[in-house]
Amino acid sequence: MNNEVAAGNTTSTLGHLALGLTLLAFGLGGTGVIDNVATGDAAGLATWVGGVTLFLVGLLALRAGDKGEGTAYAALGAFWFTWGTGAGGADASADAMGLFLLLWALLALTLTMAAAGSGLFGQGVYGLLFVALLLLGIGALADNGGLGKAGGWVAAVAGLVAWYGATAAVAGWPTALRRAAGGSAPAAG
Repeated sequence: MNNEVAAGNTTSTLGHLALGLTLLAFGLGGTGVIDNVATGDAAGLATWVGGVTLFLVGLLALRAGDKGEGTAYAALGAFWFTWGTGAGGADASADAMGLFLLLWALLALTLTMAAAGSGLFGQGVYGLLFVALLLLGIGALADNGGLGKAGGWVAAVAGLVAWYGATAAVAGWPTALRRAAGGSAPAAG
């Protein structure tokens, strides 16, 4: 693999893959685009892939001395495990769900700010996750299905971005957009 083309270490790649698949399932369930599939249908995936896998990846990253990714993945693992084992269930009130999502949106905001300079696959994924959780939380509190669907779409896009970042790292695909010299667009020719 050419290290200049694909960035990422093992924990980063596995973490982005687990986060991407979980966000994609969670987001698509929230959009209502697939008949008879709702956000709660992603609970099993969220518990085991998003929860347990991300938490373990976070612990491995912390053990390797990477406090940024370790903190991010362990915290996201706790979020997905909590959501998958109860908070995302039918027993939770809309207000409790809204508050839960807004509190975890603060985590996503922290991760977004902490990932400054890491590009699309770091800061971009966390930024999209923040927007998704914010929309979903406000939508739940306001009983606004339109905001919930918008949040689902943003979560699905975040999932695709995280998935691409992980796949690019494994497959050796580019992970950075090239700029023309001087920051201007190349001349059409």
